[in-house]
Amino acid sequence: MDTRTATSSLTSTVGDNLKAKVLWGRTGAGRSGLRSLIASTPVILAPLASITTFTTLTAFDGSFSAYIAAVADQGFWKITARHGPHLTWQGVAAVACWVVFQALLFLYLPGPLRKGQPTPAGHVLTYRLNGMNSWVLTHIIYFVLGWTGLLDLAFIPRNWSSLIAAMNIAGLLAPAFAFVKAYTSPTHPDDRKFSGSSIYDFYMGIELNPRFGTDFDFKLFTNGHLGMMVWTLIDLSFVAYQYETRQVIDPALILVTVLQFIYAADFFANEAWYLSTIDIAHDHYGFYLSWGCFCFLPTTYTIQAQYLGMHNSSDISTLSLAAVFALGLAAYAVFRSANSQRHRARLFGHDALISGKPAEFITASYTTADGTRRESLLLVSGWWGWSRHANYTADLVFSYCTCALVGSTKVVVWTYAIWMTLILVHRCLRDEKRLGDKYGDKWAEYCRRVPWRFVPGVW
Repeated sequence: MDTRTATSSLTSTVGDNLKAKVLWGRTGAGRSGLRSLIASTPVILAPLASITTFTTLTAFDGSFSAYIAAVADQGFWKITARHGPHLTWQGVAAVACWVVFQALLFLYLPGPLRKGQPTPAGHVLTYRLNGMNSWVLTHIIYFVLGWTGLLDLAFIPRNWSSLIAAMNIAGLLAPAFAFVKAYTSPTHPDDRKFSGSSIYDFYMGIELNPRFGTDFDFKLFTNGHLGMMVWTLIDLSFVAYQYETRQVIDPALILVTVLQFIYAADFFANEAWYLSTIDIAHDHYGFYLSWGCFCFLPTTYTIQAQYLGMHNSSDISTLSLAAVFALGLAAYAVFRSANSQRHRARLFGHDALISGKPAEFITASYTTADGTRRESLLLVSGWWGWSRHANYTADLVFSYCTCALVGSTKVVVWTYAIWMTLILVHRCLRDEKRLGDKYGDKWAEYCRRVPWRFVPGVW
């Protein structure tokens, strides 16, 4: 569910109708019941993990060992009842208002229209990309409400318990609605995928691009406007909370917030890029995406700000803070440069320039389900000649830097970086399997030309 990372296919597709079913989404029909059940366990485990993390941060000073000891002594449900998230109508109302407000911005704010990638059934969808306008306006309204006294800028941490409970519920209701819609009123019936297991279909989703009408796209709204949009608001709210409770703002918290603001701004400034990601182009809309954006992203990607806002300030030295922050900026620069190189390769093909020199490619052909022969260009120069997933490498370094700024060895502080490692390695392997199936010998040639996935000499 990293709703933020792009597919590292490094391809510039010539043609516009990709229909080969093996290349799209997760495994479909033919799954055994046991395999589907095991694969769907996050439907239960993910909300429990969010409860565990919240309880650890708020009641056990961020120590998983202290939390585990308490659970062993008193039991999970007793600890959860005493210290876990507690739902209130205020929390429910806040989440509901947030969803409605962002839906209105998504529908009515202006933005350029862009075409997405062709779906397996050949549909080419149009998206209005107004994420940057929504992000800026949302933050302006947040500060105006705080300045006028209509909103406590520390509202989120002061109501964090109820908000997490409400976000978990929303993250379950949204895929349940999408599951029913896929059967009763699918947007594109020919783009649905059924595994034969209802629990797995609920988890991974049935519809590829569920929509209300022609414009309200569930995935772009959920992943961008609900998930990424609230990330920086949560950071700011914990900054405000630390100031209100201690009359000081930790420099580490400021630097964490700055790095994550840069990342979020990059996401919205390059929103068109997101249309080619695994999230939008390949994954179907179910619990995996929905809960991840309603609950996991807001609660996990912000752990650094939560920890610093609620607990002791970072004890990392000023010199170390500066070094880690500089490394984070450098990682972001590589991330942006790598994605920019790939975008130019897709846009200009053989005429693209990488670092002032003509881009180098391997031309790979493939056959779609309708028998049409097509070609793609596999970029092998610039960052993409150094590593097959250069953007993932930079993304990981960036993630570890935001965690390192906290200056703590507690595992909970590093949850975000650990998660990014797991998801990016998984996406790397999944993407390469898909590309190997698609391009065959040409993909093998590409791997020989660029032998390292992340870091040359390492992996």
